[in-house]
Formats: sequence, C-alpha cells, structure tokens
Amino acid sequence: MRRGTIPRVTSRASAEQLRDLARLRRVRDRIDREYAQPLDVEALARGVNMSAGHLSRQFRLAYGESPYSYLMTRRIERAMALLRRGDLSVTDVCFAVGCGSLGTFSTRFTELVGVPPSAYRRQALAGAAELPACVSKQVTRPIRIREASAGRPQLA
Repeated sequence: MRRGTIPRVTSRASAEQLRDLARLRRVRDRIDREYAQPLDVEALARGVNMSAGHLSRQFRLAYGESPYSYLMTRRIERAMALLRRGDLSVTDVCFAVGCGSLGTFSTRFTELVGVPPSAYRRQALAGAAELPACVSKQVTRPIRIREASAGRPQLA
C-alpha cells in the first residue's frame, strides 16, 4: 500500500460510524421533541433500524448515558420549569412530562435535582429574585448526584 492512502476497510468502517452517529443524533432529537410521549428503547431503535442493544451501547458511547437516562433528564428539566411556574401540582407535572408513575418520577427527580419535586416547588416559589429564563435554565439544569460529586462549578 502506498504511503498516505487509507485502506478501504477503514473508510468503510468510518462511513458506518458516521451513519451510526447520524442515527444516534436522530434518536436524541426525537427524545428532545417527544419527551412527553411514551418512548422506550425498542421503539427508538426501530425508528432508526438498529437493535435495542446496539442503540443503547452506541448511544452511551456517543453521549455518555443510556437513551433512557437521557430521556429522563429531558423530562426532569421540563418538570423543573413547570414546577417553577407554580400553577401545576407535582402530580400534574409528572404526567405532563410523560412519566406514568408518580413514584418513579419523584425518585428520578430527587436523584437528579437533589430534593423531591414538592420541596423544589416550594423553594422555587419562595425564591425572592426572578432570574431571566436563559440564566435560570443553565443554573437549574439537573445533574446526576454521581456527577455532582465529581465537582460542579460554584456560582457566586
């Protein structure tokens, strides 16, 4: 083989990786759009012609978390915004973001945010200063407890 040429196998492999990344991006975009709909890994995988196992492995490699975990993070982000508004009950918020079980919703919310949804709602309503939405979204973005222990930047 001449110097500077790429073997055919490598170009095929990289072309397949690019196709997989495009499919994974479509899955992520679908989760972002349809977070309130009933979604499961099998349905997401069927939508991009992948097996559920392959989708889960590749999604985790590309984005650092499973498709289910990514979906729950999107749901919790939206739930936080709805709870800050203060006009919906925790149960209403749970179902509005696509969770079918209040118990699972509360557990995941507490895992990501660090406080139960009802406590978060009380804290948000008791907050004195209203932050601009763009700042509020960044500051209140949920992170997993195991990620928080690795170090989260302190805000002054």
